[in-house]
Amino acid sequence: MVDNTNTAEALKSGTLPVFATPSMIALIEETALLSVADYLKDGEATVGTKLDVSHVAATPIGMKVTCETELIEVDRRRLVFNAKVYDEVGLVGEGTHERFVIDSEKFLAKANNKISK
Repeated sequence: MVDNTNTAEALKSGTLPVFATPSMIALIEETALLSVADYLKDGEATVGTKLDVSHVAATPIGMKVTCETELIEVDRRRLVFNAKVYDEVGLVGEGTHERFVIDSEKFLAKANNKISK
């Protein structure tokens, strides 16, 4: 649901009270990660690495926004999704999103290793 917390104005990505592009991107990422979560092994997760999206229509506060993702390519640990975002009237945005399957423990260790440098 578009509300005062996920607008361009609130997120400083614009000045208007409409669904923000960063919010749309977060919705795409969440939808993609949830769509494959049940297929991951214990200790695995996915991380977003690439997005190529177009935000084609504005959605005002009070409208519901939904997202559909389709896994279109698997290359070892690389997953590519088509994404479409809709409001109650029609298409809001679309594009592709890439995620990688990672070992959570190793990934966090590598990230946290930056602190000691």
